[in-house]
Amino acid sequence: MTALLKNKQTTSEIDLSGRTAVLDLTGGMYLPEDDTLLVADLHFEKGSSFARRGMMLPPYDTRETLSALSDAVFRYDPRMVIALGDSFHDIGGPDRLGDEERATLTQVQAGRDWIWVTGNHDRTLPDSIGGQVVEEMALGPLTLRHEPMEGAQTEIAGHLHPVGKVVMRGRSTRRRCFLTDGSRCIMPALGAYAGGLNACDAAFKPLFPKGFTAHLIGQERIYAIAKAMLCRD
Repeated sequence: MTALLKNKQTTSEIDLSGRTAVLDLTGGMYLPEDDTLLVADLHFEKGSSFARRGMMLPPYDTRETLSALSDAVFRYDPRMVIALGDSFHDIGGPDRLGDEERATLTQVQAGRDWIWVTGNHDRTLPDSIGGQVVEEMALGPLTLRHEPMEGAQTEIAGHLHPVGKVVMRGRSTRRRCFLTDGSRCIMPALGAYAGGLNACDAAFKPLFPKGFTAHLIGQERIYAIAKAMLCRD
């Protein structure tokens, strides 16, 4: 990754609608002014959901996702954590959490406010997972929701799982990324099995009519790449 992108400006901090936003290697975003950590598209229990339909996947995705989530929570020790929807892969996901995974979730929630924004995969969530459940919410000038809304000016959303693909000298690398134009940000999926949608896909065009910067998540750094370089015609 470094060899491919060594000439590109790197960053872990951006301005988002007048607020400082720290982009974390896990795919989370920390807002220091609000002492709040945002994560999106955890998709807990996707592996077990697929297994119920006869598609066998290693059943460790929730554990891996919780590990990344724990890293971000304990790094910033935020007052509040907000999960931007599709935290569970289906409405039965909370009931399929193993005892160890449930204990880990309880541990990272302890001592802080925890808010679950509902998504298209988890439109209802039980009280047993702790925290508060909302459809969307405001944080200063920002609206936090799962699915980005065309025409919205200041929002942070998930849902689309953006990834960026960079090709240089015949080699390519594909990474999860944050997409932002300084006003709106689409978060990467944090879930281990979440997959991704190419940032150059038509789905992103109406959200960023004037272009965006993609902040690709490398193994040790975050790389800022303009849309013009990422999406070459």
